Parts: sequence; C-alpha cells; structure tokens
Amino acid sequence: MRYTGPACKLCRREGTKLFLKGSRCLTEKCAVERRAYAPGQHGQSAGRRRKTSEYAKQLREKQKVKRLYGLSERQFRNIFDRVRHEPGVTGENLLVALETRLDNVVYRMGFAPSRKAARQLVRHRHVQVNGQTLDVPSFRLHPQDEVQVAPVSKDLISVRASLEALSRAAPVSWIAVDSEKAAGKVTELPTRDTIPIIAQEQLIVELYSK
Repeated sequence: MRYTGPACKLCRREGTKLFLKGSRCLTEKCAVERRAYAPGQHGQSAGRRRKTSEYAKQLREKQKVKRLYGLSERQFRNIFDRVRHEPGVTGENLLVALETRLDNVVYRMGFAPSRKAARQLVRHRHVQVNGQTLDVPSFRLHPQDEVQVAPVSKDLISVRASLEALSRAAPVSWIAVDSEKAAGKVTELPTRDTIPIIAQEQLIVELYSK
C-alpha cells in the first residue's frame, strides 16, 4: 500500500529532507527543521534509547532511499533484484537504475516540481520519449534517449511553473535540457559522483543480502 499521509512526517522519520514536495521544500520552513525528532509520542525520547543496531541502520537507509524516489517496497525490491545481477557495484547500479526511471528524469529535467508530480505527468500521457507518448513511470531510459513534454501539454500551468524554476537552477550533468522547447536528452549514464543524493547504498545491499 502506498503511503498517502503527510510528506513532512516521512522526512522527520528519516531525519533529513526528502524533498517530497518539490520546490516548496526550499521555500517553506520544513518540519524536519522545526522538530528534529521522529514523529509519534516516543519521537523525542528516541535519543535516550540504546545504541542503534546495524539492522536498524540498514533498514532506515533503505526506507529513506525508497521514500525519496516514491516507490513501494515491492517496486524497490524488484529493482534491486534486477540490478544485483548486473556487472559492477550493486549499490551504485541500484542508484543508477532509480535515477534513470522516466519519472525521475522528468523531475531532474525540471518539467515537474517533484517526483510525485512527474509520475502523475507521465501517467496522464503528457510526456514523450523519442517522439512516442509513454505512460509508464518506471520506464528505464538510456543514453541518447530524448524526453519532452507533449506539444499539447506545454501550456499546463504546472509545467510552465516548473520550467520557470528550471531557468534558475542547473540540471544534473548527465542530462541536457532545452527549457524553451520543454525537451531534454540523457547524454550519458549517471555515475555515483553525479547522483546528488546523500545515501549509504551499501547498507541497502547488506540488508537485502541477509
């Protein structure tokens, strides 16, 4: 079941900003800053508990990354099971697979203010990949794939607002974006150094390897 409660409660539970509300997280006073402890009646007393176990650290890291990308447990585990058989470092492969999902690339290109909004944009058939309309947020992109907002959707208020914000911020280095055309291209696969999230992906590998 997908979580539908307050987004800020998830940030407080993980102890860091997950940017689940997009640009609003940059302009609003975030709950994780105002109340820097986990939600619930025992949140403030968490610091007095015994030392956190290795399993708890691994679980929290998995939950943080899963929530950051807005995935269910099943979706997240399926991606991990797929990349664990790929050559290279499993933890890095996991992050690359998450970053190259269509919904995440739409978000990175600045066509939507959050991954949740990007997922909705894709599902409502407002996004094209290599000239074809796709409505599958989990579609995995590859180098030289071109992504654009469908011509009939460029005047959507949410898209225009996101593109205006994009003009004030640079996208990640492995993506090229033309904000005037509401189009972009995946120029190369991301590497760990070019994925701008703070995560200890090796803890996730250790958790799922038990």
